[in-house]
Amino acid sequence: MKLDLHVHSKYSFDCKLELSLILKYAEKLGLDGVGIVDHGTMKGGEKAKKISNNMEIVVGAEILTDRGEVIGYFLNEEIKTRNFLDVCDEIKAQDGIVVLPHPFDVFRHGVNPTEEDVEVIDGVEVLNSRCLLNNFNKKAQQFAFKHELIATAGSDAHTLEEIGHAGIIVDSIEDIRKGNVRIFGGRTGILELTKAKVKKIFI
Repeated sequence: MKLDLHVHSKYSFDCKLELSLILKYAEKLGLDGVGIVDHGTMKGGEKAKKISNNMEIVVGAEILTDRGEVIGYFLNEEIKTRNFLDVCDEIKAQDGIVVLPHPFDVFRHGVNPTEEDVEVIDGVEVLNSRCLLNNFNKKAQQFAFKHELIATAGSDAHTLEEIGHAGIIVDSIEDIRKGNVRIFGGRTGILELTKAKVKKIFI
């Protein structure tokens, strides 16, 4: 199964993508599923799951905490708090997994993880297509390997054309929890990112 685990929809404040378009485009690309992780809410993932026939949907949310953004995957309820440790606890309380998106990326709201954070997180995003510098992804890969954390990847798509630029390959969805994943993809080019930002504004 091939999945892009970091896709935004119109339920994010900075995205206008309809869920039906996301699913149709992802299927056209040959993806088997997507992780819908809208800013501050799991509504997009929930609704995508209801309308999806063929695509596997991983329901999640990207939460801005007092230390940076945290993704919760496999959510059943909205995350109410915004304190880093409390967010991690809330995610785990509903049997979700805690993943740090684009860590070490100094240009965005990523968490710069410490050794102590390994006790409360489950994984890190080792490839985010929107990282401008490959060094950010490289540091994430090294951190995940050193601490034997779950590795995830995704495009961080806010426009259709970005979907599928990165993700994971698994035999089953449960392999994500086990960390049995293969990473695919790469970074989105600066020109493509610029076009995406312009498109977000005018479409």
